[in-house]
Amino acid sequence: MKKDLREGFTTGSAATAAAMSALRVLLGGQPPESIKIPLPVKGSLIIPVDRTELDQDSARAVIIKDAGDDPDATHGHEFHAVVQFIDNSEELRVELSGGVGIGKITLPGLPVPVGEPAINPAPRKQIIAGVLKEISETTPNLRGIIKVRIEVPRGEEIALETMNSRLGILGGISILGTQGIVRPFSHASWKASIAQALSVARASGVEEIIFTTGRRSEKFYLDHFPETQPICMIQAADFFNWSMRQAELKKFRKIRWSLFIGKLVKHAMGFPYTHAKDWSIDFPLLASWYEELNINTRITAQIAGANTARQVFEMIPKTDKTAFADMLISKAQINALGFTGKSNMSIEYCLFDFDGNILHSL
Repeated sequence: MKKDLREGFTTGSAATAAAMSALRVLLGGQPPESIKIPLPVKGSLIIPVDRTELDQDSARAVIIKDAGDDPDATHGHEFHAVVQFIDNSEELRVELSGGVGIGKITLPGLPVPVGEPAINPAPRKQIIAGVLKEISETTPNLRGIIKVRIEVPRGEEIALETMNSRLGILGGISILGTQGIVRPFSHASWKASIAQALSVARASGVEEIIFTTGRRSEKFYLDHFPETQPICMIQAADFFNWSMRQAELKKFRKIRWSLFIGKLVKHAMGFPYTHAKDWSIDFPLLASWYEELNINTRITAQIAGANTARQVFEMIPKTDKTAFADMLISKAQINALGFTGKSNMSIEYCLFDFDGNILHSL
């Protein structure tokens, strides 16, 4: 029986829980073992509180980030909020800042202005809403300034496992989350990261993008083309259709795909999403394409009965590989342009073997 994947909570929810817990202690409440936070969308979530500390004029709360079964770099790390109250205002105001381990925005194109801490709009609203909720339920007549500083002690180290530096987010992680809940291996989060990377590249004046299907195809590409700016490299993974449509929306002039034979075949077959569990290669169709080349029809039946695209490519004679790759790339280019709505964008492909050698580039 297939095990259901466990959901977790976002960095925005972790920061919200920490801020609300610290505020409760600061205002004289009992240190909570858990706290109920508002989500950016409808609903709420109860999050365990690791610990709280009360100082002379501030309070600190610590939440242990739980990403559920999602492979999130922040999972298991401490998220802190330090809260202060300044009683010199006739109105209630919440001021949010980023401390140690929270990245700073240095490039345009992101939803947060350059120079600001990397706390995205949705979690920013969530944190402030949580603080106001805590006040309304405990001290509704409170007036003054609530200062909230979010910290992640190991944030700079964690950020090395993310794409933050490539996006111009330096010195730490980002506080993210439009839903407040982490759904393992979410397509939405992958798509958002692609769109965000494209926005940053475009805002920085980049007109040509290299889409890769993962870390290996990215590494191999940079090994051969070390002059490529990191901001131009975007891991599109299996999202062929989505990535092309987003690139067209942002008016990129040229796209180059860096990939292996399996993904190239799926691009050639027009699969909008190329993960193996959702889209399987049609090997009889691939065999018919090979037969149309009229170069070595003796292996057509073998191709039709193959198990992987790599197996097919290995059984094709060396003298025929270029013609076969040309055909696949030509079909892939047509499909890529089709996903953009027939734009004038230039589409190129760079095909690698599994040792990092360029098999074909067109």
